[in-house]
Amino acid sequence: MPKRGELGRRDPEARRQAILDAAVGVFVAQGFAAAKLDDVAEKAGVAKGTIYLHFKDKQDLFEQMVRAAVAPVIERLEAVAKLPDLPAEVVLKGLYEVFRKEVLGTPRKNLLRLVITEGPRFPAIGEFYHREVVSRGLQLMGGVLKRAAEKGELADDGIARFPQLIVAPLILAVVWDGLLGAVEPLDVQGLLDVYHRLLLAKPGNAGEGERT
Repeated sequence: MPKRGELGRRDPEARRQAILDAAVGVFVAQGFAAAKLDDVAEKAGVAKGTIYLHFKDKQDLFEQMVRAAVAPVIERLEAVAKLPDLPAEVVLKGLYEVFRKEVLGTPRKNLLRLVITEGPRFPAIGEFYHREVVSRGLQLMGGVLKRAAEKGELADDGIARFPQLIVAPLILAVVWDGLLGAVEPLDVQGLLDVYHRLLLAKPGNAGEGERT
């Protein structure tokens, strides 16, 4: 943990980033309700008042923390999803690989668990996460599925109506890892490989999903 004097000599952006980094550990360990800005300040090596120079309150700090963590992932997912000439199989593999490496393989998965846990008790958290993450994710997934349906690449054309199906195994992996991972580790890569094959039409059967 940096000393306050050392951090005080850093530029404002460095102090802000130190606060965000510290907030991740405090919120994940204590939950939203129990988390104290005093603990964040101590972990970041700043005075508590310094937090208010960058964030309005605890809610704002939480939102900015989540936004900073997920923005790079969303941007990478959007870049993959906006490649119109790629087959759906390649796009889905790319999307799953980004999520597996950048979320499941990093502390970001703890933030997602935190939102899942705290969202029902604090509706503002759920509303924020839906606005900043879920709605953007569903929009880009919806575009991928629409193009795939038009090309006859889906096992069932109805899949295009429910972009939530794309993220279902990812949420399962996050929840499983936190709840049961120590007892029975999940083969996430194997799960995603099987699942994305289930979503796609087999050669020679394209477009037959809803007509059978």
